[in-house]
Amino acid sequence: MSKHQIEPLFQLIKSMTKSEKRNFKLYANRIGSGKESKFIQVFDSIDKMETYKEELITKRAKDIKLSQLPNLKAHLYKQLLTSLRLTQVNHDISISIREQIDHAKVLYNKGLYQQSLRMLEKSKTLAEKYERKLLHLEIVEFEKLIESQYITKSMETRADEITSESKGLNQEMGGIIYFSNMSIRLYALYLKVGYARNDKDLLMVSEFFNANIRSVDLTKLSFYEKLYLYQSYVWYYLIIQDFLMCYKYAQKWVDLFQMNPDMITSQCDLYLKALNNVLVALFYTNHLSKFKKNLKILKNLEDVEQVKANSNLCILQEQFFFMHQINQYFMEGQFKTGIAIVPKIESFIEANKYSLDKHRNLVFYYKIACLYFGCGEYREAIKYLNRIIEEKDTSLRSDIHCFARILNLISHYELEHTDHLDYQIRSTYRFLAKMEDLQEVQKYILRFIRRLSGISPDQLKEEFIKSRRDLMKWVDDPFEKRAFLYLDLISWLDSKIEKRPVQDVIMEKARNNK
Repeated sequence: MSKHQIEPLFQLIKSMTKSEKRNFKLYANRIGSGKESKFIQVFDSIDKMETYKEELITKRAKDIKLSQLPNLKAHLYKQLLTSLRLTQVNHDISISIREQIDHAKVLYNKGLYQQSLRMLEKSKTLAEKYERKLLHLEIVEFEKLIESQYITKSMETRADEITSESKGLNQEMGGIIYFSNMSIRLYALYLKVGYARNDKDLLMVSEFFNANIRSVDLTKLSFYEKLYLYQSYVWYYLIIQDFLMCYKYAQKWVDLFQMNPDMITSQCDLYLKALNNVLVALFYTNHLSKFKKNLKILKNLEDVEQVKANSNLCILQEQFFFMHQINQYFMEGQFKTGIAIVPKIESFIEANKYSLDKHRNLVFYYKIACLYFGCGEYREAIKYLNRIIEEKDTSLRSDIHCFARILNLISHYELEHTDHLDYQIRSTYRFLAKMEDLQEVQKYILRFIRRLSGISPDQLKEEFIKSRRDLMKWVDDPFEKRAFLYLDLISWLDSKIEKRPVQDVIMEKARNNK
């Protein structure tokens, strides 16, 4: 996961689908001239590259000088965005509304006020239908401008109508901004630390949440106000590990969309995230039947036209589906079956390497490592854990960085790498202390693994039984229990005590949980 800057033009071209590239070529040929043919040459050169190398462009296109390249690249970037905008206008409601506002502006500039107002009325109807409040407000403000130029007999009543509409929208926008601010701040906190680690974390997030949450009448809230309110509850309960309440509000988030089906079409990304959070909560509450039902809903979205026409939605749907497929294998103890999808996930990550963020990659690598660990393939588990450990930036999802190191230790122990264990334990201890993430369970695991290397084989079973008993006292501890969300330590110890694969232990527990 290199930290070097990626050339934006290269990144944009590599993110385009075959049909988008084909449409761009058709668009570019329509506007073609001498200058245009040069920017198409730049496009073709970059499209063939695996990694961006500027010198290859001038080498492949002999009539392009190095001094021309910055202007050609800027021109190409602009034309690509114009072409992409044209292809998405029928699939993205915001772009469609914005296009009508632009057309109204053109008519206004021609002095055709009545035509401009009619165009704005059409765009307003769409903005109202799809709850695009910011665009709605922009349309109303534009209408005010036109009405001030175009005098009619109904000016007095029209002025009252339009000012009343503007006032109402301003008030509503205030509520949307308030709840969206709270939601994004809670989500940022979750990305930074994961689950609450101690009283300090819990106090910080609880004080922030309780100080900012409003006592509101839900019947008076708009779609987006409810949406961001439910989001805020989801992030809050996720951080404090109250997964039942997290499920409750994630389901309200999903229900909000299902009661407003037009919004699924226009804000499918937020609907996908709602389903994702329902599945996360069901995974942690171990409710397999509801989990499978919602996973099927998520899977079926891949055939929705709106998703197929939007690269971002395709990526979101696919990454969420892969993530929860792995979670289903965890819940059922089907680790060997699960590793069959790893090549597909690797292909997905490679195909979308310029779009996926580091957070998603970290989660994928950790879950894949757990799959391999669960079926006893410890070398493969270590390979994926090293991708996390070698990442220099540990500010994002510090929780995953910490538990990756602990799982790495246990994997090395399973491979009997006793020569390296002492160094690995010290290194892990230093890292956890530096990250201020050294809890009682983690300290115990480090001491336990260090002890194991000096215990004779005939005493191992007794040591595993004792450790299992010791760890059980933390399973329901509000802070210590988070360790068991990342690592099923109890099942691993059961497998050592009973001398059978950890996969069999988890599979048996899954059958009993049914």
